[in-house]
Amino acid sequence: MTEKIKNYVGGAIILALVGVTLAAWSYVSSYNDSVNLNRERSFTVQGEGKVVAIPDVAAFTFSVLTQGGKEIAGLIRENTEKMNGAIAYAKSQGVEAKDIETQNYNLEPRYQHYNCNPAYDASRNTKPCPPAEIVGYAITQTVSVKVRDFGKVGDILAGVVKNGANTVSGLDFRIDDLSKVQNEARAKAITGAKEKAKMIADAGGFRIGKLLSIDEGYAPLRMMNEKIVYGMGGGDAAPVPVPAIEPGSQDVSVSVTLRYEIR
Repeated sequence: MTEKIKNYVGGAIILALVGVTLAAWSYVSSYNDSVNLNRERSFTVQGEGKVVAIPDVAAFTFSVLTQGGKEIAGLIRENTEKMNGAIAYAKSQGVEAKDIETQNYNLEPRYQHYNCNPAYDASRNTKPCPPAEIVGYAITQTVSVKVRDFGKVGDILAGVVKNGANTVSGLDFRIDDLSKVQNEARAKAITGAKEKAKMIADAGGFRIGKLLSIDEGYAPLRMMNEKIVYGMGGGDAAPVPVPAIEPGSQDVSVSVTLRYEIR
């Protein structure tokens, strides 16, 4: 009797295992069918939003180069005084301290190199050329500036040179709060994609289901009608005349891809 019970129990266990296996296989098969069905019963649409924005910040850099002998402390003082004069002028024109940033400060030696023709001693051996010799030092300090009043850009470009800077370069125009413009372009892109999805559903004779995914991409900024101005000078030299500043415009584009369920 005990042996029969064992056989019944063993058979029941085997049947239970077979049942669990079949149930698991059925679930996996149903899940895969569901996933494949969802993939088959979905469609994607693309939309692009573009905003033409006017830059509100003009940015450029100016530098002070000071060269001299081996007395480094004096060179540092001279360079600092010139840079402070240029910065003070920029501030006097309404540039805030938060918009002035030191980008580079470099002190390096200046060398005297010897160009020697081959020379021979009495034994006809070539005499070595003297090694390069440090004769002084040069200090270069570079500052970046953001100007928010375009009416003063030309005066500031010329004024920093007159007040100590040696060079002005890299003028470009920027949108200070780019995320705000991108949000506007994004909203246009999504609205356009939704309208396109509705048009496709109406033409295809089906209903739009839930939104399954959103992918987003950005197009690089495209500059239009930009004029870049460079000024040069230094010390008491007369500043180079600076033309009128024209910031032009920038195209900010955002593209989106929406995937919808088909009902």
